[in-house]
Amino acid sequence: MKRLSGEWKFLVIFSGCVVALIGVTGILAPARQDNDPTPSTWNSGKAGAKAAWLLLGQLGYREIRWERPEAELAGVDAAHATLVLADPSPSATVLEEKQRRQPFEAFLRRGGRIVATGQVAPLLLPDAKVDFTSRLYDALCDTTPEGPDALARAGSLSMRAAVRWVRQDPGVRVAQRCGGSAVVVSYPVGKGEVIWWASATPLTNQGLRQDGNLRLLLASVGGRERTVYFDEYMHGISDNPWTAAHGTPLTGMILQICLVAALLLFSFSRSSGPRRTLAQPPRTSPLEFVESMGALYARAGASSVAVSAALRRLTEFLGHEGGLPRETLRSGPEAVAAAVAARFGGDPGVLASDLEAARQAQYDRLRPSEALKLVRRLDGHIARLTQLLRSLQRYKGNA
Repeated sequence: MKRLSGEWKFLVIFSGCVVALIGVTGILAPARQDNDPTPSTWNSGKAGAKAAWLLLGQLGYREIRWERPEAELAGVDAAHATLVLADPSPSATVLEEKQRRQPFEAFLRRGGRIVATGQVAPLLLPDAKVDFTSRLYDALCDTTPEGPDALARAGSLSMRAAVRWVRQDPGVRVAQRCGGSAVVVSYPVGKGEVIWWASATPLTNQGLRQDGNLRLLLASVGGRERTVYFDEYMHGISDNPWTAAHGTPLTGMILQICLVAALLLFSFSRSSGPRRTLAQPPRTSPLEFVESMGALYARAGASSVAVSAALRRLTEFLGHEGGLPRETLRSGPEAVAAAVAARFGGDPGVLASDLEAARQAQYDRLRPSEALKLVRRLDGHIARLTQLLRSLQRYKGNA
């Protein structure tokens, strides 16, 4: 078996240490950002519902994450089931579609219970109507219980109340109000029951710490004889290996490993590849003369010499190729620019500005970068006019 050389042995050991360090850091380090607003049982952030999922399991409830289309609710024992629709995602809901609402209504009429929260969920329920509240709802609202049922006996709640229940019906029982707005209501549908909250705050990881919110959750899901289905299909979350990594720095770990691998590959590929000396240009090359003259001008700070040469090239071109009279070329920049514009078209202001800057450079000490830009602009005028002359010659030849 071939033994590794010293360099490759160091590479293997170093790479293993880096990968192990990245893996340990990514697994043990907590998520730095808590910006997932989805009340999902997979979300362990403030807005998630993972604490409610774990708590109900510890209390003896049978729980299922519902990750299938709503049409498959027909196979559920509705009389002993509670479905939790916690703030369904609008992107996963075809709003105002009757065929989308029908499976939920059939589930309710068979004796099922639905705990729905937020603004979108009522669009999936029969005889539900909500609207935005007029109060500032960014802050939490301490609700006022109303009525004798279990939802009211939960006591005062702490929840966000961006929307309110507006459907007036004798069968609707208001259990909690935020100011004058109904934020927790219940009403029967067939053999089943709908319980609506204005938001999912009471069942989130942050809101569940309040006693009233916890009592409301337990009163809403019903007794332990019921199976609690937490709907994840409407959140767009499925049970796969990547779901468990949701909220972890897995993407950062993969990116760091790829960067380290690319760095090591680049470093060792250069030293392990074939080596040869750089090609040296012969001393008779014209490039040596150009570099020597450039270094000489740089040491002398003679930026104006390069600008003067470019100005002379442009002036000779305008006289020989452009046909401008010598008297015009000896005039000021404005006269030259006007004559060029009259003959070839274009904006005379740009050419006049460059000619004036080139003439002024004979008296000012320009920085090398400024002189280079000015030389390029002067040569650019020659290139543009040359193109125009060639176009005119082709046109005359075709004619």
